[in-house]
Amino acid sequence: MIVLKSKAEVAKIAAAGAIVADCLDMLAAAVEPGVKTNRLDRLAEAFVRDRGGEPTFLGYRGFPASICASPNDVVVHGIPGVHAVREGDILSIDAGVTLDGYVADSALTVAVGAIDAQARRLMDVTQASLEAAIGQCRVGHRLGDVSHAVQMVVEKAGFSVVRSLVGHGVGREMHEDPQIPNFGEAGRGPRLEEGMVFALEPMVNVGGWDVFVADDGWTIHTSDSSLSAHFEHTVAVSEAGPQVLTRRRSEKAA
Repeated sequence: MIVLKSKAEVAKIAAAGAIVADCLDMLAAAVEPGVKTNRLDRLAEAFVRDRGGEPTFLGYRGFPASICASPNDVVVHGIPGVHAVREGDILSIDAGVTLDGYVADSALTVAVGAIDAQARRLMDVTQASLEAAIGQCRVGHRLGDVSHAVQMVVEKAGFSVVRSLVGHGVGREMHEDPQIPNFGEAGRGPRLEEGMVFALEPMVNVGGWDVFVADDGWTIHTSDSSLSAHFEHTVAVSEAGPQVLTRRRSEKAA
């Protein structure tokens, strides 16, 4: 069952989303060749707690960190550690914040120094597919329209959407109904209503869409070792149109 949120609840999710957004901007600025992902994790936890929030991921189903840090062929759920990123890497960072009992979730992929043209195009296409999905979050549209929008942008560019991982409802809990695949047919699925809040998160691979889970039980890699990118926003459906609750200042400036 998709839980509708009141305007007051959407405002609470947006307050959590503002912390997530500022945290990701801070982390993106801290990414440079040689930085260790566990340092980014410590920075994130301190930032979130200083703003009065709780890192949603920390301890969630046993996850041991406040962020997911996923380099290169890691799609999602990378555990921060002593891994130091290198010039030319790309790094996906996913973060969630709980504030006053409400949750917001967002992610971005950043370049580590200078990256090659294919990696840059992958990041640009993944971000564009997220914006296409956001544009479909309108009252009266169907959930399949959101999924289809991602797929069309990604596959037109010659990349693959990961099919075994999905976006989701969010707000009162970290993961709520519905599941939101990044592929599908337009015009299918539940009709969108005001008060629905989604975590939309295209996960896009240069190669095929197959993935596997590492021995740690969390880290998900591309099966063919190709690069992967991940962008995510928490989005509310409203009569006025899509409301992005985790929009970063860096995006607004751009």
